[in-house]
Amino acid sequence: MSQINLNTSPKKQKKDTHHFIHSYKGLGAFGMDRKTDEDTIIFYLQKFSEDTFMAHLVPLLGDKELEEIYEFIHRLLKRHISEDEYHALFLKDR
Repeated sequence: MSQINLNTSPKKQKKDTHHFIHSYKGLGAFGMDRKTDEDTIIFYLQKFSEDTFMAHLVPLLGDKELEEIYEFIHRLLKRHISEDEYHALFLKDR
């Protein structure tokens, strides 16, 4: 995996992007192999987080479902990325 400069000033950082979804031509399948699984997760998460879809789905979710989504994402972030990565890559505030 390539190294990302975590010391980039906020003015130089790109805004949130979803480039993968626009160029992905592979399968949308899970369980075949690790690369396809990773690509499928990226595909699903980018489609899932699209503004129009979120505006439709979120009001339909119950309080417990909202909490479960938040806690799952929060747990993954805490487990797999550093504080600096959280700010530079996720929040993009450093």
